[in-house]
Amino acid sequence: MAYDEALGDRVRELVAPLSGSGEIKMFGGLCFTIGGNMCCGVMNEDLMLRLPPDEAERALDEEGVRRMDFTGKPMKGMVYVGPEVTADDERLASWVDAAVGFASSLPPKKKKAKKAKA
Repeated sequence: MAYDEALGDRVRELVAPLSGSGEIKMFGGLCFTIGGNMCCGVMNEDLMLRLPPDEAERALDEEGVRRMDFTGKPMKGMVYVGPEVTADDERLASWVDAAVGFASSLPPKKKKAKKAKA
């Protein structure tokens, strides 16, 4: 299992009912989008969040939050929140709400045209 499916289900319950939401499996994990913009996801046992860069920096002071360095290089505005935090439904919802708020503030991405098969 590349990601915690139970955590994925819990995040899905929070994000799926929202207008413009989507879901993509990527990088061995699960990614949720709003208006085509990455919002949050699940990688292994961690909640992955996209936040405004200044909020992501402040979030690093919170319990169980660390930089997202999936590629070995920290990604600006991206953090992981550990299972010791996401086990609590209210804390999980609060973190997901922060990511949804940021993704919702971005202009929707235009859908790419599918390439014709040769």
